[in-house]
Amino acid sequence: MSRPPHRHRPPMRDGVSASCVALPHGPWPRLLDFLAERLPAVSAAQWAQRMAAGRVLDDTGHPLGPDAAYAHGTRVYYYRELVAEPAIPFEETILHQDAHLLVADKPHFLPVTPTGRYVQQTLLVRLKRRTGIETLTPIHRIDRETAGLVVFSVRPQDRDAYQRLFREQQVDKVYEAIAPLRPELPLPAVHRSRIVEDAQFFRQREVAGEPNSETALELVEARGALGLYRLHPRSGRTHQLRVHMHALGRPIVGDLFYPEVVHGPGHAQEDWSQPLCLLARALSFSDPVSGQVRRFESQRQLDWPARP
Repeated sequence: MSRPPHRHRPPMRDGVSASCVALPHGPWPRLLDFLAERLPAVSAAQWAQRMAAGRVLDDTGHPLGPDAAYAHGTRVYYYRELVAEPAIPFEETILHQDAHLLVADKPHFLPVTPTGRYVQQTLLVRLKRRTGIETLTPIHRIDRETAGLVVFSVRPQDRDAYQRLFREQQVDKVYEAIAPLRPELPLPAVHRSRIVEDAQFFRQREVAGEPNSETALELVEARGALGLYRLHPRSGRTHQLRVHMHALGRPIVGDLFYPEVVHGPGHAQEDWSQPLCLLARALSFSDPVSGQVRRFESQRQLDWPARP
């Protein structure tokens, strides 16, 4: 079934762009009935409240009330929001902004994009709200637990060119991590392995087989039983650095997933004093739009854990 063209996309509200849903043929007498059935993460009562408050719109931007009839073949828009959202008490920094790129320095604990129990408390929404740029889009991701650099595309027409840099591994990435010393394991070194999803959906693991991940690492500084490592990932697998450091007997300080799961990603209680000691330190690449050689460096520093 062909979908109707977008005639009007409502403007963002509080940094959140409108989400769109196309209405197929179906038995629903009211739009409210469809939304409650097809998007059940929001209850029927909550949908009714949102519609009464004018937060569900038709293709022209006109509010649709709780009694609005269902009209297949059209589109409706709504804004993702949460009834209660935990506040994250750390601020991002904008390091660079021009007509094509925005580079942010992300704190620990802040998700890059809306997910799970976070919408307003995400880097993307904070930056959209702060800059007013509705087309802002991350061209790569780092874990919520990781601090450091995240690059955003400003214009939709540039997005794929920048994302291709990361897909084709044309970006030089440098991370730093604090982890245990292993004097018996020589450095610098290169670790290669095959990483696949673990039975626990939020974890990854190494298995036998052709490598699909590679990380170069070197020791920068030693303090007691811990070391500061410089990591150069040459691929971009999920949790790659965390998995590789664990495999090398150097699990990153503050890691709640490796080697053992302390708690999963939905845990309600955050310990702000115990971040993952992993920082996306620097990025460099040849800009496919401007032709410039770009290099960005985080202004953040990892905190050495207090000695016992």
